[in-house]
Amino acid sequence: MKNKQDHFDILRKIDKKVYLNQRILAQDLGFSLGKLNYCLNALQKKGLVKLKNFKNNPNKFNAMSKNNYFYILTPRGITHKTKLTINFMKKKIQEYNELKNELEKK
Repeated sequence: MKNKQDHFDILRKIDKKVYLNQRILAQDLGFSLGKLNYCLNALQKKGLVKLKNFKNNPNKFNAMSKNNYFYILTPRGITHKTKLTINFMKKKIQEYNELKNELEKK
């Protein structure tokens, strides 16, 4: 379960912001660099995340960057993130309803 949560957190962060290196993404998530690398490799193998190289791209959006890569969600990654979000919300609603019922019984 923890692995799913880690993958969900990574997908959410990448969807919200362009990360030019793993170090910054790891800091934002509170992960070690090794853990992030492991998770990103797993997400890449599943086809959910893609590493884009823009070294030779004349339309670079950040010329000051020393890094020539950034992470993006694939269409499959976006779909997977959406499913994880829906499952997360269903779980939270169920927990809320259980707590509400418990309080009403008291």
